[in-house]
Amino acid sequence: MARYTGPRVRISRRFGVPIFGPTKYLERRNYGPGVHGPKSRRKSTEYGLGLLEKQKLRYYYGLMERQFRGVYEKALRRRGVTGEQMLQILETRLDNVVFHLGFGTTRAGARQMVSHGHVKVNGRKVSIPSYALRVNDTIEIRDNSRARQMATKNLESSTSRAVPDWLSLNREAFKGVVMRIPSRDEIQPIANEQAVVEFYSR
Repeated sequence: MARYTGPRVRISRRFGVPIFGPTKYLERRNYGPGVHGPKSRRKSTEYGLGLLEKQKLRYYYGLMERQFRGVYEKALRRRGVTGEQMLQILETRLDNVVFHLGFGTTRAGARQMVSHGHVKVNGRKVSIPSYALRVNDTIEIRDNSRARQMATKNLESSTSRAVPDWLSLNREAFKGVVMRIPSRDEIQPIANEQAVVEFYSR
């Protein structure tokens, strides 16, 4: 599966937010990348602002354009506010939940754990990072030394991140459960999802 493998700090500086997690470089250089330094740029158009917000979310969740467009179209078919539905689809992806539970220190690391077959859902191995989880689904790390060793190391590194209230975690058993679908307030997105909806609905 295709994924972004380019320079991450450059992307975070372009958007002015820590897309891939905290970085000291963003604090030292809180302006866009490029050889001209912190020069003022032209005012963005409405289209440009929508594109910016869309790119933020896409990089944040680690999706390529075609995948992200698919998420929007799926949200459009659901009842309710399209932007909120889109965020809920992104949040309940298996790789994102593995990250939130602390089994991966980054979303990319969590995606790798899933694709390498280290994760089970409801007792069955699932190697699809985009797998859509539902309420009461159980996520656990497979019972083999390599998978458990990686999960233990990642859990120790992720102690500073709190597990969201809509998930429950049993560290000793390497298990987590989706208690409910997160609300808009619990997700706290890095971008304006309404601008993304307006961008795609043109």
